[in-house]
Amino acid sequence: MAEPTGLISDRIIYPDADGQPMTESDATRDYLIYCVEVLRLYFKSRPNVYVSGNLFIYYEEGNPKAAVSPDVFVIFGVSNRQRRSYKTWQEDGKLPNFVLEITSRTTKRQDEDEKPRLYASLGVEEYFQYDPTADYLNPQLRGSQLIDGSYQPLTLNATPEGIPFIHSRVLGLDLQLHSPYAGLGIAPLPKALRFYDPTTTTKLLNREEVEQVREALEQENELMQQERDTAQQERDAAQQERDAAQQRAAALAARLRELGIDPEEIA
Repeated sequence: MAEPTGLISDRIIYPDADGQPMTESDATRDYLIYCVEVLRLYFKSRPNVYVSGNLFIYYEEGNPKAAVSPDVFVIFGVSNRQRRSYKTWQEDGKLPNFVLEITSRTTKRQDEDEKPRLYASLGVEEYFQYDPTADYLNPQLRGSQLIDGSYQPLTLNATPEGIPFIHSRVLGLDLQLHSPYAGLGIAPLPKALRFYDPTTTTKLLNREEVEQVREALEQENELMQQERDTAQQERDAAQQERDAAQQRAAALAARLRELGIDPEEIA
């Protein structure tokens, strides 16, 4: 078969959208946005790591039906730039190294059967699923790694604090399941997915959370500065009082000398 020249591909339309809503629920959309955002922030200093989601990946030149749109994916070895769609033949054949599907009961067949087979055939190293509403996955997070052409499950571990997590070797991150309102006597809710860096022992934050931390730090710095200013004012007032007392004492001593009295004899 002749090698693709790109001429045929140039005449073929590769849609950037399918006309369908981005997601089927608020939870799915929110977690899709969260995951893409925190991973972009995490890899922003690495120009050859591309993070995206809900974007068509075309993996066969000349065949626009050969496409898949992962909810969240990371590709190493390609430029970090904006794309309308991702065509592998324009990217040195690079395909996702990591895929996460924000799954639900309505997408169960695709996420449990069709997509894993496709991702395995494409060589996606790690495939994760997260069920934000706990509709059918228990636990809500699953991860698998590609071994000899098929996916093998990754172990769900727990931190010393009891937080369930699966480590992604590809990303170098832990995917954790956090319990909202834990310890407050409130009925259990679906667990929230969060990315965690085990090297720095920090949770990855999205832009809103980063802004909240920045504002909190600014408020804390302002409070500390106010406390320092107050302390300085108190020190200045005390010094002024000492200076005034010394001036009064000097004036009294001078008056006593004028009267012929030695102030030291009185002391």
